[in-house]
Amino acid sequence: MNSRTRQDAIIRSLRRNGTTTLDALGQDVGASRRTILRDIAALRDDGFVIHADRGRGGGLYLDPQSIQTTPRLSVAEVFALILGITSMRAAGYLPFSALADAGLAKIEKALPSDKIRDLRLLLDCLYVGPLAPQVDTSNLGEMDPELLPAFETAFLQRRFLSFGYRDAKGAETHRTVEPQAMLILPPLWYLVAWDPARQDFRHFRMDRISTPNCVEDTGFRRRRVIFEAGVRPIRYV
Repeated sequence: MNSRTRQDAIIRSLRRNGTTTLDALGQDVGASRRTILRDIAALRDDGFVIHADRGRGGGLYLDPQSIQTTPRLSVAEVFALILGITSMRAAGYLPFSALADAGLAKIEKALPSDKIRDLRLLLDCLYVGPLAPQVDTSNLGEMDPELLPAFETAFLQRRFLSFGYRDAKGAETHRTVEPQAMLILPPLWYLVAWDPARQDFRHFRMDRISTPNCVEDTGFRRRRVIFEAGVRPIRYV
C-alpha cells in the first residue's frame, strides 16, 4: 500500500471508528507505529485536524468538521495545468501570467519528490512552436479525455501506446507506437511517436486519436526527435 492510499485509509478509519489508537490504526492499514506517526503528520500538513489525547483511555480522533485543505494533485493533473498555460502563452494570450507561474510554483513545491521527478520527465517531452499558416484548423475536434493519463503512463513506463486514428481524409486505422514527445502548435496538439510499422517518426493530431490504451509487457528506448526551426522545449521546474 503506497503512502497516499494508506493515508486515505487512515482517514476512513478515523471517521468510522471515532477515537482509536496507533496500534489499532496500524492493524487496520498494515503499517508500523512509526509509519502511522509519519502519516498522521502528513495528514495534519494537508489540513486534517487530528487530536491526540494522552494518558490511559486516550487515543487519536479526527475533528468531525475537518477537511483536507491541501489539494493532492496527480502528476497528470499538474502536467495538464502546465499544458494549458503553455498553450495560451504560445498562442500569445496569457493574462496574469506572473500569477499563473507563481501558482504553479507553489503547486510544484507541494508535490512529493517522486512526483516532481515524474513531472520533470514529462516536461522533458513537451515542445511548443508556431503553426504554419497554411495548416487547416477548421475541422478541429475534441481530444479524448483518456489520452493524457494514457500518455503519462506510456511515456514514464516506456510502454507502447495503441489507439484508433482518423486521418485528414477521414480514413480510420489502428496504431501502436512509442510515444516520444508532445508538440503544441496552437491551436493544434500533436503526439510525436516512433511508429515501428513504418520505422519512422509520425505526428498524430491529438484531436484525431480515440480509445488510447497502454500495451502491457512492452518497452522501448527514448529517441531523439528532430523538430523544425522555431520549435522549442518547455522548462517549468
